[in-house]
Amino acid sequence: MKNKRQTANINYTEKDKATLKEIMPKNLLEQLKSKKNELLKAEEVRIQEEKKRKQEEIKEQEKNKTFEELLNESNIEWKKYK
Repeated sequence: MKNKRQTANINYTEKDKATLKEIMPKNLLEQLKSKKNELLKAEEVRIQEEKKRKQEEIKEQEKNKTFEELLNESNIEWKKYK
Protein backbone atom coordinates (compact mmCIF):
# COMPACT_ATOMS: atom_id res chain seq x y z
CA MET A 1 0.00 0.00 0.00
CA LYS A 2 2.80 2.37 0.88
CA ASN A 3 4.56 1.64 -2.40
CA LYS A 4 1.45 2.59 -4.37
CA ARG A 5 1.20 5.92 -2.57
CA GLN A 6 4.82 6.71 -3.20
CA THR A 7 4.56 5.97 -6.89
CA ALA A 8 1.40 8.08 -7.12
CA ASN A 9 3.22 11.08 -5.68
CA ILE A 10 5.60 11.49 -8.61
CA ASN A 11 6.85 15.05 -8.99
CA TYR A 12 5.54 16.56 -12.19
CA THR A 13 7.15 19.44 -13.97
CA GLU A 14 5.23 22.71 -14.36
CA LYS A 15 4.24 22.05 -17.98
CA ASP A 16 2.86 18.61 -17.11
CA LYS A 17 0.39 20.03 -14.58
CA ALA A 18 -3.09 20.76 -15.87
CA THR A 19 -4.87 23.90 -14.74
CA LEU A 20 -8.35 23.90 -13.34
CA LYS A 21 -9.60 25.78 -16.40
CA GLU A 22 -8.33 22.99 -18.66
CA ILE A 23 -9.85 20.22 -16.55
CA MET A 24 -13.22 21.86 -15.92
CA PRO A 25 -15.93 21.47 -18.58
CA LYS A 26 -16.67 24.65 -20.58
CA ASN A 27 -20.34 24.78 -19.67
CA LEU A 28 -19.58 24.51 -15.95
CA LEU A 29 -17.71 27.81 -16.01
CA GLU A 30 -20.67 29.45 -17.78
CA GLN A 31 -23.08 27.96 -15.25
CA LEU A 32 -21.01 29.26 -12.36
CA LYS A 33 -20.87 32.75 -13.86
CA SER A 34 -24.61 32.82 -14.45
CA LYS A 35 -25.27 31.58 -10.90
CA LYS A 36 -22.99 34.32 -9.56
CA ASN A 37 -24.93 36.95 -11.52
CA GLU A 38 -28.24 35.57 -10.24
CA LEU A 39 -27.01 35.67 -6.65
CA LEU A 40 -25.74 39.23 -7.03
CA LYS A 41 -29.09 40.35 -8.44
CA ALA A 42 -30.96 38.58 -5.65
CA GLU A 43 -28.74 40.26 -3.06
CA GLU A 44 -29.35 43.66 -4.65
CA VAL A 45 -33.11 43.10 -4.60
CA ARG A 46 -32.95 42.00 -0.96
CA ILE A 47 -31.02 45.13 0.01
CA GLN A 48 -33.51 47.37 -1.80
CA GLU A 49 -36.44 45.64 -0.11
CA GLU A 50 -34.75 46.03 3.27
CA LYS A 51 -34.26 49.78 2.68
CA LYS A 52 -37.87 50.14 1.61
CA ARG A 53 -39.07 48.24 4.68
CA LYS A 54 -37.01 50.46 6.99
CA GLN A 55 -38.35 53.62 5.34
CA GLU A 56 -41.92 52.40 5.74
CA GLU A 57 -41.21 51.51 9.36
CA ILE A 58 -39.87 55.02 10.04
CA LYS A 59 -42.91 56.59 8.36
CA GLU A 60 -45.21 54.45 10.48
CA GLN A 61 -43.37 55.49 13.65
CA GLU A 62 -43.63 59.16 12.67
CA LYS A 63 -47.31 58.70 11.98
CA ASN A 64 -47.97 57.14 15.39
CA LYS A 65 -46.12 59.69 17.53
CA THR A 66 -47.95 61.31 20.39
CA PHE A 67 -48.38 65.04 20.74
CA GLU A 68 -45.85 65.08 23.58
CA GLU A 69 -43.20 63.39 21.41
CA LEU A 70 -43.82 65.86 18.61
CA LEU A 71 -43.51 68.80 21.03
CA ASN A 72 -40.27 67.46 22.48
CA GLU A 73 -38.76 67.05 19.03
CA SER A 74 -39.68 70.51 17.80
CA ASN A 75 -36.99 73.20 17.80
CA ILE A 76 -39.34 76.03 18.66
CA GLU A 77 -39.04 77.53 22.14
CA TRP A 78 -42.62 77.34 23.29
CA LYS A 79 -42.00 79.49 26.36
CA LYS A 80 -41.78 82.53 24.09
CA TYR A 81 -45.37 82.03 22.95
CA LYS A 82 -47.01 81.82 26.40
